[in-house]
Amino acid sequence: MKILITSDWYAPVVNGVVTSVINLENELRARGHEVKVLTLSPNHRSRVVGDTIYIGSVSAGLIYPEARLRASLRKKWVRDIIEWGPDIIHSQCEFSTFFMALKIARMLKIPVVHTYHTVYEDYVHYFSPSRKFGRILVKEFTKLVATQTLTFVAPTKKVRRMLMGYNINCPIEVIPTGVELGHLGKDTSAERLDELKTRLGIPKDAVTIVSVGRLAKEKNAEELILAQKLIDNPAAVLILVGDGPHRKHLEKLVEDEGLQERVVFAGMAPPEDIQDYYRLGEIFVSASTSETQGLTYIEALATGVPILCRKDSCLDDVVVQGVNGWQFDGISQYRNYLREYLADPQKQQDMKLAAKESSDKFSVENFAKSIEQVYYDAIRRKEIYGRVGIKLPKADKLIGDIKNRIKKK
Repeated sequence: MKILITSDWYAPVVNGVVTSVINLENELRARGHEVKVLTLSPNHRSRVVGDTIYIGSVSAGLIYPEARLRASLRKKWVRDIIEWGPDIIHSQCEFSTFFMALKIARMLKIPVVHTYHTVYEDYVHYFSPSRKFGRILVKEFTKLVATQTLTFVAPTKKVRRMLMGYNINCPIEVIPTGVELGHLGKDTSAERLDELKTRLGIPKDAVTIVSVGRLAKEKNAEELILAQKLIDNPAAVLILVGDGPHRKHLEKLVEDEGLQERVVFAGMAPPEDIQDYYRLGEIFVSASTSETQGLTYIEALATGVPILCRKDSCLDDVVVQGVNGWQFDGISQYRNYLREYLADPQKQQDMKLAAKESSDKFSVENFAKSIEQVYYDAIRRKEIYGRVGIKLPKADKLIGDIKNRIKKK
């Protein structure tokens, strides 16, 4: 199958959408498919790098930090994609590249499926002075996207319930985003962990708590920082791995609270070393209130690190309470669960083993296989954008031809 993935975000940007796209495209290729990515360039210049087409863009940072909007779409780029002839388009963002995807899909009369990665209701403070108006805007815009899409993919049941509340008019499939578990499972030597602690100025005998993620307002890292004052063990150090627009605010909070010795900002971790940063912690923590799935939670489990996270229905299929981690309701629960875990070496050992085992169902192999079936089902659908699309007999023949092409590779 020839698959065009469209996304406003792509490497070298580091976030959950980019991780999902890269894992999906790599595994789809491993399954024998041809994949190209259409995305936005970090500047005005359009270019092609391998199978990735970068379209010139301009900053939209006033709407959301690091966001960009398409500057222009020259006919050449569309023509090249049309000549390649994708069988389906998988959109990953609702803005610039989504409308590019629609243009190409209509020209080729092929289906578009769309993954809804972001709970935009949690981000209205970036683009609307009124939370109520912002939520109405999100709902209506999402419904508009759905009218142009054959199938929605939701990473969790939480997202599916939200979309159903919007009265979305297309099928919604729940498929957890896959994580590349291979490199996360590699062991990290004690020497390597000591080296990282030395680099970050952390005592080797410190009790370490790690949080990995974007430092943005909706991630609620303030709660983790303030909780450090309430933790019984004065040797407990919180390590914040990541960067983002909220970092200066958080650094000032740490300074104002006199927590410089108990909170460390590690900055961005190289992707190839991320498993080492997870293992810096005895436990992974998060107080985020804006997750659709939370890939960092799954990555932590895959490295054998239990998780302690603010209660969220997106975690219902991830956290087994008291087995591979906990969901907490408030700082008091957070402190109690942390105390229980750190006081019992046998419990730590059992939970670390359970954490690693529980991550298997989120493998990128299972993810790609499920998405592949969505593609085949979409091709079989009769109506595309309200027009007569691919008739069922023709669709079955096309799918048969695609599978034969894969077998011959």
